[in-house]
Amino acid sequence: MFGRLAGYEDVNDVERLRHDPAMRWVVGGKAAQCCAASPSQMGRFETRWLATEVNLSALTDLSGHWIDLVHNRRPPRGIVLDMDSSVSPTHGEQEMSIWNGHYQSTCYHPLFVFNQFGDLERCALRPGNVHSADSWEGVLKPVILRYRGRVWRIYFRADAAFAMPGVYEYLEAEHIKYAIRLPANHVLQNRIAYLLKRPVGRPPNEVRRYYASFSYQAASWSKPRRVIAKVEWHPGELYPRDGFIVTNMSRPAERVVAFYNKPGSAEQWIKEGKGAIKWTRLSCRTFAANAVRLQLHALAYNLGNFLRTLATPEPIKDWSLSSLKEKLIKIGAKVVSHGRSIAFQMAEVAIPRQMFQEILRLIAELRPKPPPAPA
Repeated sequence: MFGRLAGYEDVNDVERLRHDPAMRWVVGGKAAQCCAASPSQMGRFETRWLATEVNLSALTDLSGHWIDLVHNRRPPRGIVLDMDSSVSPTHGEQEMSIWNGHYQSTCYHPLFVFNQFGDLERCALRPGNVHSADSWEGVLKPVILRYRGRVWRIYFRADAAFAMPGVYEYLEAEHIKYAIRLPANHVLQNRIAYLLKRPVGRPPNEVRRYYASFSYQAASWSKPRRVIAKVEWHPGELYPRDGFIVTNMSRPAERVVAFYNKPGSAEQWIKEGKGAIKWTRLSCRTFAANAVRLQLHALAYNLGNFLRTLATPEPIKDWSLSSLKEKLIKIGAKVVSHGRSIAFQMAEVAIPRQMFQEILRLIAELRPKPPPAPA
């Protein structure tokens, strides 16, 4: 997990990491004095022991347990959940590696749920040919169950792939506010036909936006629901851009659209995971082993995101995970070994000494306070 956070995502990298002084001290135990596990040991641990059904289930739940510990230190009033799928290209004869027409590749099709802090609440590996919303219950429901009775309000955002009656009905039954993009159709566009006509007069040089709110019931829905429409007229374009959002929020239409488009989305965090953690590198032959690799990547991503959100000073609060990895984690150092301690001497090129001291102070504050001494 620490190796993945540092940018070493393959088991082959273990041969070098097992002798790395910093990595040995991070692992601790016997590794600090000799060397860490070998590539063959790590390979067996991932593909044989962690790939069992019981261990994989526990590994999948571990990210949620970590996030609960973080929330004990930083209690949120409400939780915003973002759900989205992604693509993990495959090569060769990997189990359940199937052609996906949308991504035009042979791949896996993992599903992710994030919260508003960028923490990865839960993820699941799926075959490459499934629909984007396939198995959403197994990913979303355990997250909702964890937060039930612990936070004041839960919100949910997702794209048009999750615009399904089953999703609406579950969220409404759990009293969760949602905003889900709705695919356009002729009925919806007829409802806002008056906004799709080009305004009279010379078009301005700025974008013009119009909003509408109305009740709509599709044939597969059990009841009418509120739909928000947004129409944009861009300079130099002949036709407008329109979009629809189905929601159970009562706030004004413009605020619903702002909530849906709020910065910090699943797409952004998936992109960070691909770039910094390389969680699309699922190179094992069996599907279960690749599912283990995805969960280990998820833990490494969360560890890096906790560092960014809980233990970074203000000047570097907005750094991406890639910047943190290259400037703080995956850096060179001179190792000086003393009888009772090990010193890592690092250059101040990326992180000055005062800032590094502040990071260590913030990390130390995360440790639980010792119980008071008995009177």
